[in-house]
Amino acid sequence: MISKNKKKFLTSLQQKKYRKKYTAFMGEGHKINFDLLTENISCLEIFATREWIDENTDILPEKVTEVTIAELKNISTLKSPPPVIGVYEMKSFEPDVKGLKDVLLLALDGVQDPGNMGTIIRIADWFGIKNVICSEDTADVYNPKVVQATMGAIARVKVHYVDLPEFIDDYKNKSGLPVYGTFLEGENIYGKTLSGTGMIVMGNEGKGISREIEKLITDKLFIPNYPLGAPTSESLNVAVATAVVCSEFRRRML
Repeated sequence: MISKNKKKFLTSLQQKKYRKKYTAFMGEGHKINFDLLTENISCLEIFATREWIDENTDILPEKVTEVTIAELKNISTLKSPPPVIGVYEMKSFEPDVKGLKDVLLLALDGVQDPGNMGTIIRIADWFGIKNVICSEDTADVYNPKVVQATMGAIARVKVHYVDLPEFIDDYKNKSGLPVYGTFLEGENIYGKTLSGTGMIVMGNEGKGISREIEKLITDKLFIPNYPLGAPTSESLNVAVATAVVCSEFRRRML
């Protein structure tokens, strides 16, 4: 059973200021909780139905509260309540440029839609990108909608919030690696020489990459439409564009 105080605490985690206050976030549904628990993310408490508890005894943390679907509905952000909701400790990471020189990085410049943010983290996980560097105005990774859209990838991908122009400038100076960005006036990505290491910057849904960040880009990329030059949509959704770009980078490494 969930007490009134505990219900108040759980529903408060839907707001960023309380997630920050309690350094905690919620994960809803079997897939997300399974990944968080099996990746040893610090779990504060699990709220689940008896059926879910019985089926997952091998991954249960120390603190588990049996609840009904009706109780889960009262604390869930989803239209259809899942059989399990977990509360986990938030993690913050300090990116070390020296430790990120030999990998492919993804940077987000003002991506604000929670669905896009979560999907991009899921894409990073799929393509083996373990670090996502975010501007401070990028969507909060622990927003319930972001967590849901990651489908568990949040357990494996480190998301860093930084002064992005400062970080990119430092990264360029210390690593000497290319910084890629997508632009309508960029070079066709399919004919461009790409590095297996470096940084890929993706911009805001409506404004793209900011002027300040654009000055730091070393290689501008363009995803061509088909057939080239035909009337088409103005641009691709940022999550879709991220998938296309990451796929092409990884394809070159095969």
